Amino acid sequence: MPQIFGRRSNLPVYQAVEGMPVEPGHVYLAPPDRHMLINGDTTVSLTQTELVNFVRPSADLMFESVAAAYGERAIAVVLTGTGKDGSMGVTAIKARGGTVIAQDEESSEFFGMPSAAIRTGTVDFVLSLDEIPAALITLLEGEVRD
Repeated sequence: MPQIFGRRSNLPVYQAVEGMPVEPGHVYLAPPDRHMLINGDTTVSLTQTELVNFVRPSADLMFESVAAAYGERAIAVVLTGTGKDGSMGVTAIKARGGTVIAQDEESSEFFGMPSAAIRTGTVDFVLSLDEIPAALITLLEGEVRD
């Protein structure tokens, strides 16, 4: 997966490893069958605990850990996918003052995850897949100036 994503990204893409430091401008993917969490010291933890919303890795667990680690600086993006994974996590992001983006139905292959996130009432922006990168850049540029 890192190689596939890496072909389409200007950012370096890595499969996360236990204890790996999270650095700005990098993309980290959870390894198969492992939940990926971000610790308060901005390092990665991997766990094989029970399935959450019938999946492992779980967006909910990752988003919740990101909310705890980054607070109001956290940004969650819920992309196309089936089920409701991510909906509890976006609530945690929003509760800590973070920002939540969900992919719109028209550009989603599977609208289950974005729809579940939107139904929480915590989504700040519903955008097409093509609009999400520019929105992230705008949000990050605003943070750098603050």
